[in-house]
Formats: sequence, structure tokens, C-alpha cells
Amino acid sequence: MTVSPSPDRQRDAERTRAEILEVAQQEFARHGYAGARVDEIAARMRTTKRMIYYYFGSKERLYIAVLEKAYAEVRAVERTVDVQHLAPVEAIRTLAELTFDHHDQHREFIKLVAIENIHQAEHIRKSQALAGLGTPVLDLIEAILDAGTASGDFVTEADAIDVHMLISSFCFFRVANQHTFEALFGRDMTAPEHRDRLRRMVGEMTVAYLRGQGAGR
Repeated sequence: MTVSPSPDRQRDAERTRAEILEVAQQEFARHGYAGARVDEIAARMRTTKRMIYYYFGSKERLYIAVLEKAYAEVRAVERTVDVQHLAPVEAIRTLAELTFDHHDQHREFIKLVAIENIHQAEHIRKSQALAGLGTPVLDLIEAILDAGTASGDFVTEADAIDVHMLISSFCFFRVANQHTFEALFGRDMTAPEHRDRLRRMVGEMTVAYLRGQGAGR
């Protein structure tokens, strides 16, 4: 007969797993997949490498779990956009600004994405959880585009993936290229005095594209 763990033990296990993921995310973001050491994660947790492997099985599975957590968090932010109660222009602007806020506040996410691109997304491709994680945001954008076309607010025949790329590339570049951009052009794009202007810019840029402003010029 299989005995189910008590609620207290279940909560303890979930809390321990979450704490490991938090520390592991910091280590992978700082040192990359190859450079991060499970020994160091265990030391910071004041536990053993064996305990981490008990929860995650291997370093690669731990890294994949970190990626799953990071991407799930940004998808959760996107789901807060209330398409049913926002006009299309306001909905797409809100999505752009929420993406900006998320990337601004979660610098480790940007580092993890950059690291995984170095590895040509080999770890993401191994995750069943991540396989369909892009679908919700595309469905959201598609709903906004359909509403905007129907209302006459949007005239550009836009593709949901293109719109997602437009928003994400601006928000990602600002954080990922912070240091090289400052070294070359003398401006820290993440400095507080630029934040509000750039946040408005990504929203207005997306709206202008969908409204066809500047098309054919």
C-alpha cells in the first residue's frame, strides 16, 4: 500500500524545490550552463549535491527546470492583459509595456535566454513544458489583432509572431545590450532617467506599426 506524504511534508518539499530553483537561477544566469556548479548551489543552500539531485535528477534537468520557471513567469504576466475589457490599441500597448516591465525587473531572465541561445536552444527542446508555452501569447496577440482589424484601429496585415518579435526584441535588447551599448554610445539604456520614455516608445512603436503609420515611406 502506497502512503501519500502528509500535507506538511508536501509543502516542505515544494518550498525546498522552489528555493533550489531560485538559487540555481542566479547561478546559471551568472555563470552560464557550463560554468555553473551544483556544488556551489548546494553550498549556498546549505545542503548537499545529493539533495539537489534527489529533487531534479541532474544538472541538466535542474537547468531545464530553471528555464521552465523563468518562461512560465513571463507567460503569466502576459495573461494579465484583459483583452475582453480593453480596446485593441490599449490592449496591445498594455502588452508591450508589461513585457518591458517584466524584462526590466527580471534581468536574470534575459541572461538565461541569451545563454540558451548560445546553446542553440538544445535544453528548451528537451522540455515538454516549454514546447507549447509560446502558444498562449500568440493566441493573445491574435485576439487583439482580430479585434483591432474588426474595429478599424489596425490596418496592417500583421502576423502574431512578428508582433511578438517586435515587442520582445526592443525589451530584450535594452537589457541584454546594456553594457556594450553604453561603451559604444555613452548611454545606459537601463538608467532610471530613460525608463519611462523607452517604455512609452515600445508601446507607441507597436501601435504605430499596426495602424500603418509611415507605411510606404
